[in-house]
Amino acid sequence: MKVSVVTVTKNSEKFLEENLQSLKNQTYRNFEHIIIDGKSTDKTVEILKKYSDQIHFWKSETDSSLYEAMNKGISKSTGDIIGILNSDDIYYPKALSIVNDYFSNYPDIDFLFGSVEKHKLMHGFNPKKIKWTFGFYTTHSIGFFIRKTSQLKLGLYDTQYKYSADYDLFYRMIVKENFKGIATKKNEILGKFRKGGLSSRIRYIDFLRENNRIRINNGQNKFIVYIIFLLRLIRNFKRLFK
Repeated sequence: MKVSVVTVTKNSEKFLEENLQSLKNQTYRNFEHIIIDGKSTDKTVEILKKYSDQIHFWKSETDSSLYEAMNKGISKSTGDIIGILNSDDIYYPKALSIVNDYFSNYPDIDFLFGSVEKHKLMHGFNPKKIKWTFGFYTTHSIGFFIRKTSQLKLGLYDTQYKYSADYDLFYRMIVKENFKGIATKKNEILGKFRKGGLSSRIRYIDFLRENNRIRINNGQNKFIVYIIFLLRLIRNFKRLFK
């Protein structure tokens, strides 16, 4: 199976080469790397030109958001499976081989969540938690892969959401569409997530408010949504002032 890896960049010169090298080092070779750059002003474009022989498609132009850029990359993909790899994250050498094995051996699955090294080892997948927490899966970048046919049925990321369009996508995928997915084994680690991305720059209250909108827009009971909201405010009170 062909794997399409979509990477979004914006002034990513610090870690982009490590990202590109991690694709170059893959043991599984049937993949394409698609990069959408948001009109970088640092050396990102120079790096993309330097590695252009291993990048299957790249373009540098302005876009309205991270998720619009991801949608552009998905629209350009030609693979059977789609994965997202942020520009400052990396795959380990056997990542795509593991992904291909799962989709080949489990032809009825729509998506896969792989183990990922974040601030700790993230592994497993618990869809029962999706209505009240973000922590039901490993991570979006690095860990998430979906069949192209399932992505087309599901649709793209909803760009009305600034911070958590991936959560909205997962909610639609699991709750509304009832897609089938599994997780890799704990020791089948796909890659490493670097601290300091978009999620670390979001005010916690803004994150929670958008989560509320996503749940309500997807039909969850408003009363339950706001009970969860209050409980999370109480539990994470200190984070409101960061």
